Amino acid sequence: MPEPKYRQIADELRTQITRGDIPPGGKLPTEAELGKEHGVSRGTVRLALGALTNEGLIEGTAGKGTFVREHVVLTYYASRSEQVGGQPAGESDSYMTDVKSAGREGSQDFELKMERASSGVAERLRVEEGDTVVLRRLLRYLDGKPWSIQATYYPMRVAQGTPIMEPQDIKEGTTRWLANNGLEQVGFRDEMTTRMPTPEEVSALRMGTGVPVLAHIRTGYTATEPVRLTETIFPGDRHRVLYELGDLSALEGQARP
Repeated sequence: MPEPKYRQIADELRTQITRGDIPPGGKLPTEAELGKEHGVSRGTVRLALGALTNEGLIEGTAGKGTFVREHVVLTYYASRSEQVGGQPAGESDSYMTDVKSAGREGSQDFELKMERASSGVAERLRVEEGDTVVLRRLLRYLDGKPWSIQATYYPMRVAQGTPIMEPQDIKEGTTRWLANNGLEQVGFRDEMTTRMPTPEEVSALRMGTGVPVLAHIRTGYTATEPVRLTETIFPGDRHRVLYELGDLSALEGQARP
């Protein structure tokens, strides 16, 4: 049984995109042109374009047409982002290090808020649900485009009367500041889940239809208590997460991906 016509059109366009015949940023033929070329109605063409949109390969711009999405992937070095010595640590430093290493330009918007702890935040930070926590939120950009969202929550027992309460980035980074003030994090618990984005995340990150996000939740602990909870939202088509653990001297002199 032959494939439906819209799938045949989608397959052909997908091949052209992956082969580079239509490069990133390149414009696809119009619906009318594709309909005439394949002898089908605009409805059939729209089904084909909808399938490619859901795959994250193309995106439509009102009044301008349909274009191949640029596919830039940034590596997030999860295992080194908390290091106090050797590598920068904190809200902005580790991100900027990764961006510069990739030869890109990074920036971010900062927001400070007081919030009531949700059940998930309360459980991880060992506070009561509804207790006030400090939220330090960063919307991060790569080459001027919104790239990820990082939201870090602190219990008031940690943040009260400290620079964490101030509406600006902490120069040395919160990881280093905490360590220098008797709250060194000696352990971390990571949780990673994939899900579809919320409408707010789609808008903030300008995400294409059908693209999932990777939610990375990290809880930082001193020897006695949790002091920080960070949730980072990564669009799934723009990131990969890399962990490097143990003795990697065998990698010396080898190109790092």
